Amino acid sequence: GRGLKSHAYIHSVQFSHHVFLNLHTLKFYCLPDNYEIIDSSLEDITYVLKPTFTAQQITNLDKQAKLSRAYDGTTYLPGIVGLNNIKANDYANAVLQVSPGLHFWGENPPWGWRGCFLAPLPQALSNVPPLRNYFLEEENYKSIQRPPGDIMFLLVQRFGELMRKLWNPRNFKAHVSPHEMLQAVVLCSKKNFQITKQGDGVDFLSWFLNALHSALGGTKKKKKSE
Repeated sequence: GRGLKSHAYIHSVQFSHHVFLNLHTLKFYCLPDNYEIIDSSLEDITYVLKPTFTAQQITNLDKQAKLSRAYDGTTYLPGIVGLNNIKANDYANAVLQVSPGLHFWGENPPWGWRGCFLAPLPQALSNVPPLRNYFLEEENYKSIQRPPGDIMFLLVQRFGELMRKLWNPRNFKAHVSPHEMLQAVVLCSKKNFQITKQGDGVDFLSWFLNALHSALGGTKKKKKSE
């Protein structure tokens, strides 16, 4: 909020920080004067928070791959960016980032698929075109209705947000934080998968894909969710 007793208002007075962004409406305000700031130069900030893609842009992703330059000067390839390792979530990061062309070797792959994924792996689920294309366009799942009190759709929303940030060609840095996504994983898995301790990557991958399928209205019947 922006009221007289809000944290934002008090902070603006104490520290002379006057520009604030509402993360829900993506509107900027100047405090303590409390007026909206309308300035096109701020659009880069809102786009980083909520990237959007047109159908044409999605179609061209694999046809016109080119390096982007982040605000800090580093170059990166959209879709091939790092995920911050917050605590012990590297097993989840690896599942989200394994190369689409990578093959798995039975129960004991050479780099420890069932372990903690300390080895740096290229991008994964974010580079599976049908999955990527579906989640890059929020309209594909935005109107799906879920029962009252159901929390599983949060996983869909957070995964879509992360997917769009990974493919954002206008990022400020060449890495992305999966914090909100991982919080949804902890909540929706009822703490079976956590940020603070290592988990099994194969178990996580299996749970995650099935959870997405179910949250999107899928059942055990074929072609119920794609």
